[in-house]
Amino acid sequence: MNEISTVGGVYVGTPAPLGPRRVLSAIRKEPVTRPSLALGVFGLDGDRQADLSVHGGPDKAVYLYPAAHYGYWTGEGYDLGPGGVGENVSVTGPDEHEIRIGDVWAWGEARVQVSQPRSPCFKFGLRAGRKEAVAQMITTARTGWYLRVLRPGTVPTSGELRLLERDERAPTVNELFSTSYAREFDPAELLRMVSTPALADQWRAGVLMRLNRTGLRT
Repeated sequence: MNEISTVGGVYVGTPAPLGPRRVLSAIRKEPVTRPSLALGVFGLDGDRQADLSVHGGPDKAVYLYPAAHYGYWTGEGYDLGPGGVGENVSVTGPDEHEIRIGDVWAWGEARVQVSQPRSPCFKFGLRAGRKEAVAQMITTARTGWYLRVLRPGTVPTSGELRLLERDERAPTVNELFSTSYAREFDPAELLRMVSTPALADQWRAGVLMRLNRTGLRT
């Protein structure tokens, strides 16, 4: 396999008050200026989350976002450049239409695996300064994706991620996200997607709850 993603920047942050209600969030990230840093099973050195019930954890250790999407946000009047959507890594290369759940990538000494799409919450709207940003991320499916860490190690803040393993039967990030949020969908196809072993348990559980409401046995 010779698929490559290029790291444009690495960003970390710690919880701080956000928006007029001063909600605690770590969505504001600062660029890492040193050439490398440690990556553990819970994320990058210096990166923290405020609400561990929905953010962080082994299945959402690192959040990647395609640099190609920044132009959309600035075109819509948002001040959301690199690091602006809460991502840990901005990347150039394959996007949500090509990245598949379960993809394993080499990043420096580490090995990481795609675990799920991002599901935007109200804090993204606060960060963007307009609550409709959440709906725009959902309708455009410009979500980015999360990684779990299979092997911790030192990772570079520039350079490349290299694809090591891919199951072509697994859904792409876009397919899974778009079908999970669709008003009309094929329950059997969505069930097939969430049966992918590498999918994060939290995403799978949410989809199975929706499928149960359709009457499909899961």
